[in-house]
Amino acid sequence: MTPQALLSQGFTLPNGVQIKNRLVKSAMSEALGTRERAPTPELARLYGAWAEGGIGLCITGNVMIDRRALGEPGNVVIEDDRDLPALKAWAEAGTRHGTQCWVQLNHPGKQAPKGLNKETVSPSAVPFRPEMAAFFATPRELTEAEIQGLIARYGRAAGIVKQAGFSGVQIHGAHGYLVSQFLSPHHNRRTDQWGGNAENRRRFVIEVLRAMRAAVGPQFPIGIKLNSADFQRGGFTEEESLDVIRALEAEGIDLVEISGGTYEAPAMTGVKDKKAEPTKDSTRQREAYFLAFAEKARQAVKVPLVVTGGFRSAAGMAEAITSGAVDFVGIARSLALEPDLPRRLLAGEEPVHTIKPIRTGIGYIDKMGLMEITWYTGQLKRIGQGEAPKPGESPLWVFLKFIGQQAGLGRKKKRPTRLRAS
Repeated sequence: MTPQALLSQGFTLPNGVQIKNRLVKSAMSEALGTRERAPTPELARLYGAWAEGGIGLCITGNVMIDRRALGEPGNVVIEDDRDLPALKAWAEAGTRHGTQCWVQLNHPGKQAPKGLNKETVSPSAVPFRPEMAAFFATPRELTEAEIQGLIARYGRAAGIVKQAGFSGVQIHGAHGYLVSQFLSPHHNRRTDQWGGNAENRRRFVIEVLRAMRAAVGPQFPIGIKLNSADFQRGGFTEEESLDVIRALEAEGIDLVEISGGTYEAPAMTGVKDKKAEPTKDSTRQREAYFLAFAEKARQAVKVPLVVTGGFRSAAGMAEAITSGAVDFVGIARSLALEPDLPRRLLAGEEPVHTIKPIRTGIGYIDKMGLMEITWYTGQLKRIGQGEAPKPGESPLWVFLKFIGQQAGLGRKKKRPTRLRAS
């Protein structure tokens, strides 16, 4: 079977939902929300372009569940049904041509730039490493009541996602955001029922899944994006990740997307902490960053799996599926430069652009995942405005614009803000 024939095959999730091919657009932050945190027409245009481009499953960038806790400027927030018409327009565009379009729900926890929120919160008050402290504040530890409130917010947001006409929802449990922080012994140093041992640390994500399932019912897909590991000393390990996947499968999760890393160790972009184990040559040759872990997960569970990160060719994608390790392949950054890539892959063509790490030339900045997000967010904005992507755009110029925006946020914070929850 040719790679394009394999990738063109449909797949039926255990709950009966059908996905038309094996290509998944993984989440990327779009930062295309309004000042009131509602979806913009640019989001509908962007997701319409991806639906036209032939993707089977399209997962949105992180949509926040709390206006007081943004991850980046321009986040969309779902707290209630106030923005339902705009959400419906987004869903209608994203589900054209039988495309599955799922909303990724998220809370940044401590991983939000300084000046964006009044404060940041996390399972424990653990600061970022010194070279990142200029960008990220030390968080405040969450109270028991706040944890329960956040779980309820996840459930409420999932119900609105379904009401708007999206076809599924994904929990963002990777890349160092709040769910990931609860799972990690580095970030979560609590001694109550939400921390300490591994079972307590995964209690939060289990309760989030239960709240969402109660809101959407058994037939509406719920997936999760989960780290294979944090790639940080003292962080979330592969063995713990496998245990989390087993527990989520027992709770009825419909799809698990495997990734890895945090802003401090951005393995999802191909960059690891220097103290992390080096990538094997065999892994690089197989393209996917996390395929070896997916093989371990496949031995442990039967839930459908996706691996995102590192794919460069249709043959590499097909090989990952043929191996039995995964059921889908996730692509992201390529779709910011080539929105019609799925259609061309399924026609036997190859990507035009090679994805490389974004480098500003400033060492400590280039070690962070933040720069990758910022640069690609700019490409998504161009597509949303009806313009062509700009693969040659200067990373340094993008970084300088980002610094200017952050300075503006700091000045605005001196005045009362309309973004706080009532």
